[in-house]
Amino acid sequence: MATASSSASQLNSYLVSPKQLDAAIKSRPESLIPISAAWFLPNDAQSRTGHQSFIKSHIPSSRFFDLDAIADTSSPYPHMLPDSKTFSSHMSRLGINNTDTVVIYDAPELGLFSAPRVAWTFRVFGHQGRIHVLNNYKLWVEQGYATTDGEQEKFTETKYEANGPDSSMVTDFEAVRELAKNNTSDGNEQQGETLILDARSKGRWSGQDPEPRKGLSSGHMPGSLSVAFTDLLDAETKTLKSSDELKKLFGGLGVTGDKPIVTSCGTGVTAAVVEAALLEAGIASGNRKVYDGSWTEWAQRASEEEGLIIKSK
Repeated sequence: MATASSSASQLNSYLVSPKQLDAAIKSRPESLIPISAAWFLPNDAQSRTGHQSFIKSHIPSSRFFDLDAIADTSSPYPHMLPDSKTFSSHMSRLGINNTDTVVIYDAPELGLFSAPRVAWTFRVFGHQGRIHVLNNYKLWVEQGYATTDGEQEKFTETKYEANGPDSSMVTDFEAVRELAKNNTSDGNEQQGETLILDARSKGRWSGQDPEPRKGLSSGHMPGSLSVAFTDLLDAETKTLKSSDELKKLFGGLGVTGDKPIVTSCGTGVTAAVVEAALLEAGIASGNRKVYDGSWTEWAQRASEEEGLIIKSK
């Protein structure tokens, strides 16, 4: 994780509570930047967008991080990681410096959802300041902390210079394909030396429920484990569960940190929730990768005939 460049933030852990963030903002460190990562699935029942949510409610002086725009827009797959030049350009226009403390938060309608993906992205590109995830903006609003509405403020452009991307934190189709092939033996699934954790719902993982994107088969990669990201959240507050609760949950699945881990989901967003939960639980420190393309890429490039798309009965 990035090292601190300012002691003024008063934020000492990756996940921070509304109370902690409010206290840090009130101390007025100029380098603390709240960033909204509000984002909704394409099949959202109310057809909401992250930008609409931001306009309706956000923390004062926030920047809006558009997951669909700050991406490799030439890719056929949604919000794939951009290159460092593209990331730098967007951060510069948002008025963010390399050494700023950034606190990423979600839409209040969902609880913890897309913020871990954006925080992970900052880590991938070697952001030098502190990086935090608010746990969460739903609670921030409910507990009466300051919010505002309307379009984003005007910020002075900076000259952000990103590193990376850090290849130790991200993996691609070809690498995961090799892992999955090694998890297949005589038509039976078996886990290999690297665990693949799938953040989609159990129904999508099993192949019983449809994918939110039309034309995609549901199912799962050989040997992958279903770790629905919703199971990692408190049912009422939608905050990430405590470290002890997460250790117990992962331990029950045999995820103890003795093997490297790849997290996957639909498009690489909630895979980062699992990655954050592993980080919070202290599991497989330094040996976790997010499969950026995730199931959307996998379902288009792999096949049932190869035994790479499994449907459970």
